[in-house]
Amino acid sequence: MQKIFIIEDDQTIRNEMVQSLKKWNFEAFWVQDFQHIDSEIKQRIPDLIVMDITLPFYDGFYWTQKIREFSQVPIMFVSAAEMDPNAIRAISIGADDYLTKPFSIAVFISKIQAILRRTSRVSRLTDTIKFGKYTLNIITNVLNAENQSVKLTATEAIILKLLFLNPDQVISKKKIIKSIWQNGDFTDENILNVNMSRLRDKLSRIGLADQIATEYGKGYRLLSHEK
Repeated sequence: MQKIFIIEDDQTIRNEMVQSLKKWNFEAFWVQDFQHIDSEIKQRIPDLIVMDITLPFYDGFYWTQKIREFSQVPIMFVSAAEMDPNAIRAISIGADDYLTKPFSIAVFISKIQAILRRTSRVSRLTDTIKFGKYTLNIITNVLNAENQSVKLTATEAIILKLLFLNPDQVISKKKIIKSIWQNGDFTDENILNVNMSRLRDKLSRIGLADQIATEYGKGYRLLSHEK
């Protein structure tokens, strides 16, 4: 059973989440100590985290940044706060998706299933994709270049995988959005732009950022040769 860790201080909402997850054969846990959420995550090792924004002591943005220091576990924000710019901020610090309250349980479950599908997707032939001197492990989401490595989020790894598999071809924003957010709920290009900016920042550490060209009004192209 896949483990879902719920970080929500509203007991009514949390109980509804837990009951629904159990009906869909997920193993659900929830935070006990809101001052030491990171310690509980290290102990539980969940497959996905459901994160509220407004929490006791520290907010969801704070805890997402703390979690990203030691884990790339998928994080889905759930909050009554306004979608934009909170969604953009959540994605920029490492979240994978965002759901606004109130929401239907059907949408809640479908988003979790979609995130888990894309983050656990593994090639049957290989667990790595190569591009020049770079090797992307699609299981661990680690990009290696000779003696250097960069840890990507699941969303960043999906974007880079599309580019690696289609060098010198324009990959439309629509195709990238569809690959990342399969349920179609996340169609805001601003969210994709944030992910691309964050990915480029990481790739700059190993000399790959300059090979991703922006085709304005179209999408992105991975150049097989450096500019």
